[in-house]
Amino acid sequence: MLQTDVLIIGAGAVGCAIARELTKYQLQVLVVDKNEDVGGDASKSNSAIIHTGYDAPPGTLESQLVVAANPMYEKLTQELDVPYKKVGAILPAITDEQFEMLPALKEKAFKNRVYDVEYLTGEQLLAMEPNLNPEVKAGLYIPRENIIDPFLLVVAYAENAHQNGARFLLGTKVTGIRVEDGKVVAAQTTAGEIKATYIVNAAGLYCDEIAAMVGKNDYYVNPRKGQFYILDKNTSVKVNHIVLPIPTKVTKGKLMCPTVHGNMLVGPTAEDLEDKQDYSTTAEGLASIEADVRKLIPKVNLRDSITQYCGLRPNRNPEGLRVDTYDDVKNYVNLSGVRSTGLTASVSLGKYVAQTLIEMGMPAKFKPDFNPIRKGIPRFHELSNEEKDALIRQNPLYGKVICRCETITEGEIVDAIHRPIPARSVDAIKRRLRAGMGRCQGGFCGPRVIEILARELGVSTQEILKNQPGSHMITGQVRGERVMANV
Repeated sequence: MLQTDVLIIGAGAVGCAIARELTKYQLQVLVVDKNEDVGGDASKSNSAIIHTGYDAPPGTLESQLVVAANPMYEKLTQELDVPYKKVGAILPAITDEQFEMLPALKEKAFKNRVYDVEYLTGEQLLAMEPNLNPEVKAGLYIPRENIIDPFLLVVAYAENAHQNGARFLLGTKVTGIRVEDGKVVAAQTTAGEIKATYIVNAAGLYCDEIAAMVGKNDYYVNPRKGQFYILDKNTSVKVNHIVLPIPTKVTKGKLMCPTVHGNMLVGPTAEDLEDKQDYSTTAEGLASIEADVRKLIPKVNLRDSITQYCGLRPNRNPEGLRVDTYDDVKNYVNLSGVRSTGLTASVSLGKYVAQTLIEMGMPAKFKPDFNPIRKGIPRFHELSNEEKDALIRQNPLYGKVICRCETITEGEIVDAIHRPIPARSVDAIKRRLRAGMGRCQGGFCGPRVIEILARELGVSTQEILKNQPGSHMITGQVRGERVMANV
């Protein structure tokens, strides 16, 4: 039977950030997740924006957490070796109605203590973004809305937590929580029972199901689908900033922005669903993205799309980001309503939850040897020629390019497989390294990635998964030839 001081349910951005924060103390920390990898749900399918909180509901916990988190990212990404780029955002008003909304939006930003939001004229906006709709009347400039690699942020949180003593139990589903004398004492899982002094529910889309296990049924989560386009790095029409529409009560709207790797991101939709497994893209949803984004960037070239994808945000009913504790279920912390700002708020939520546990009575003795530094896998394509030569001399596998679109080497892939939080599937490799994220979407490098995974894991190629159990990449043999699926 496993035993820990703190059990965290959910290995998304928030759960992994909490784990990292708790490893600053002399505690046993265990993270459990149903997925085969960290960041398997909402954390892998978002807009990759680090928000300022300018448009959060003033006075809410969400506003406090996002506003507090934003300035932490420059130092955090340096510590964790995560790509992060300062680009800023513009909020153009195209119609008279939108123009009239600008003062209220600026006032809202000030209520959220985001004081660096500025008015810009249409001419100023067009100078910043020449591809903007020429009918733009004016707009707002939010300089600290920035972009990040969301996949590596989660992995980095987890790896740094692991190197500081946290344990991760992936591919393991929580099936029940045992409460005795009004206090949580253990969680039942598909890997057996885990005794825990404290339990934190950071299960995102499934947080309502976990909450129900301790008798808390006062809310439910419906998934809010967000569909996106990813455009090729060489697309004919680009933007330099995050170009945001005027937000509505339901959504921040469909945007266009660069990624830290040079692609263009376009979307998302906001579609309320019931099915938490519906990751499908639809013709209707994609058409709505095109119609709305063309109002901002009329010449956007969606023919340069290299893929489309869908993310599910955990929309809480009743709405609102909540961190709840209960008098009748002690030593239990319940997070819910962590939606589109969750990636940003993860770092401050880690600190907030840690303090909540301390106020519950959790021992808070600092660990003198906590190491905040995580060194990532060398990004070969970013190195100078001299650095590349030195790395190849050290490890010849770095001289073998596997993914030509993104210039990803065999050395990087092998390193990813043997990291503290190992990549054990094709998608896990993809998220850490971008192998398969280029123009061909894995059409050329996919088979080699499968072979390398099989070799390094000591299994047959037929056992390699795309992501979850059952998603085998190779399904059989015909006349001695492998039949490839999903490549």
